[in-house]
Order: sequence, then C-alpha cells, then structure tokens
Amino acid sequence: MINRTSASTEEYEALFARIAKNAEKELKLPKDLEVSVTFVRSRAIHIINRDYRGIDRITDVITFAARDDLEALVPEEMQDLGDIFINIDYAKKQAAAYGHSLTREVGFLFTHGLLHCLGYDHMSEADEKEMFAMQDRILDPVVRRV
Repeated sequence: MINRTSASTEEYEALFARIAKNAEKELKLPKDLEVSVTFVRSRAIHIINRDYRGIDRITDVITFAARDDLEALVPEEMQDLGDIFINIDYAKKQAAAYGHSLTREVGFLFTHGLLHCLGYDHMSEADEKEMFAMQDRILDPVVRRV
C-alpha cells in the first residue's frame, strides 16, 4: 500500500486484508494473489484518468488489471492482479454524500477495484448487477453500511 497523500491511511491495510480474505472465500480464489493499492488526491487521479484512459475528469477509483485472462493464474505462484488507485478526497466526499463512514467508502472503492482486477465490469446492465451484488457479498460482512 502506497500513500501519496498527507491523509492517514495505515488503518486501511487491515481492512483491505479482511476484504481480500472474504473475496478469496466468495470467489474461490487462490491464496497467493496480490494487488497494489495507491492512495492519491483528486489532482493526481485526474491526470491518471486523462492520460491513461482519455477521460478528462476526476474520479474515485481507477484500476489497471495486470492481465485479461484470469484462467492463466498459477495457484502455486504469487500472482499480481494489478493496481488500484483510490482518490482519498473523493472518498471523503462520497462517504458524506452517501451517509456512511469513510471506512465503508474506502472499503467499497477497494472492493470495486479488486473486482475489476479480477475481470468484473459494469459496462452492461447485467454485468453491473452481477458486479454490484458481488461487491455487497464481499464488503457487507466486513464493514457495516452505516
């Protein structure tokens, strides 16, 4: 976990581990998977979004999956799933707007990014429904909605 902000983020490492463990159980994943998480501010994520995705706006989370084919994973080896960039500024705003804790929002953004790294997407209504239901199954047992 990398923190490129002045905000305190150490408490999220244990949260991410609990979420990852629950995702592992829910999705029957191998145990040696790895994902990188970097906390950034709005300006940095805007630049990443513009330069790498061609979308000139701020966003809450950006994920870069390391591979398209998860079938090629070898359980005996450490496997890098990709990188998740979480905008801590946006997370604070969204937590207030949605009426839940910052911990819940950061956990949601991590879960969302993790699922993208695992090949889930929300480009169609059916895919969105499946992905968001999976997010809830993974996150709800770890962090309350309030």
